[in-house]
Amino acid sequence: MSLTTLGDLRGRLDRRRGTCVLIAIKARAHCKTRLAQSLGSAARIELVRSMFTAVLSAAQAARTVSQIIVMSPERDAIPAHIPVLADAGESLNAALTQAHRVLLDFGCPDVVVLPADLPNITSAEIDALVRAGQCGGFAIAPDMHGRGTNGLCLNFSRPFCFQFGEDSQQSHVQEARRMGLTPRIIRRPGLEFDVDSTADLIRLDRHQWRARLQA
Repeated sequence: MSLTTLGDLRGRLDRRRGTCVLIAIKARAHCKTRLAQSLGSAARIELVRSMFTAVLSAAQAARTVSQIIVMSPERDAIPAHIPVLADAGESLNAALTQAHRVLLDFGCPDVVVLPADLPNITSAEIDALVRAGQCGGFAIAPDMHGRGTNGLCLNFSRPFCFQFGEDSQQSHVQEARRMGLTPRIIRRPGLEFDVDSTADLIRLDRHQWRARLQA
């Protein structure tokens, strides 16, 4: 199954009242390389696919969501009915900016951006993020340290300059304010917890993954 072209996407977008969720994920073999000292490549890919499935399932069950799009350089095991926009691999921010512009051009101004490594995220948490964004045009879900960004809700019809990277939470809030928006910060357990380290991995599931840890 190939990736989705822009022409195909235009025909498949659901413009009913609701939000479009955009999930970003790299090529699976390139994901979570920081865990290489703890997990072998096959186990990392299995973990990445498992976390992505959790995010996808939560988005599908969210009441406020009408459309889900994945941004990735490969389709991998993503179900055929989910559009996958090609990520050229230049940078996450550039790819998200392009995808967001495409959605705006296609008449989808309400967009939630989620990473693919939120294993405990729930549909209720996505709904809460969406409703927070509807109040002021912009909502952000920081990581547990209050520095990174684990979710964005954009509820406006102008291009946004994404700021993922070091201290992205503060950078995203500043960008929203520069645009005249009122940022709302939403904290939920499943939105705060991502998996970037061995400590996170053990916290995720001590029993399932401990046997995979390498000496």
